[in-house]
Amino acid sequence: MPSRKKKKERWISHYSSSHKILLVGEGDFSFSACLARAFRSATNMVATSFDSQGALLTKHWSSIPHIEELRRLGCLVLHDVDVHDMRWDPRLEGMKFDIIVFNFPHAGHFPSLRERDASLIKEHKKLITGFFKSSSKMLSEDGEVHVAHRDDYPYNTWEIEKLANKAGLGLIEKVEFRKADYPGYHNKRGGGIQSNKKFPLGDYSFTFKFSPLYS
Repeated sequence: MPSRKKKKERWISHYSSSHKILLVGEGDFSFSACLARAFRSATNMVATSFDSQGALLTKHWSSIPHIEELRRLGCLVLHDVDVHDMRWDPRLEGMKFDIIVFNFPHAGHFPSLRERDASLIKEHKKLITGFFKSSSKMLSEDGEVHVAHRDDYPYNTWEIEKLANKAGLGLIEKVEFRKADYPGYHNKRGGGIQSNKKFPLGDYSFTFKFSPLYS
């Protein structure tokens, strides 16, 4: 019998079609759709949102074509996934991932609070802490957790490297996040107030890559 041709490995920035990838807090799913297009398949990906499907379509109506494309390319798309307890979600339980991605995490926008307010920063830290604790238990051997995040004030007061360390993760690399590397990606505000508008990335956005401190 003729041997089957090995599927060609495809890359976009830090991500390969050979990686098992979990994407959380996906906004309008444009980032995961960008990866899927680059890979020409999404069978290696699970893309999730915190919102229910109904709430997502209200907040991010632009998600519809992205979700349709992801499903057509074989991605598992899940809603109602909370990063705090996702490792116990029956739809994800037992799965291990080479890379877990959370782009520009944000605990929400509130009319009475500004980004520099201590109470909102505290909520951001709780979100990141919950994510690190869950994701650290869902990695395959040599797996990584990637967080895209602004590193200027007040976002640098979240101290995500310290939060990662407390969850048993250490920084292995910090690289500039360039939106141009991800064609079609639209970073969204989320949070219930003008949700489908873009979240400003500023000039100090980076991808922080973490791996377990102890094997």
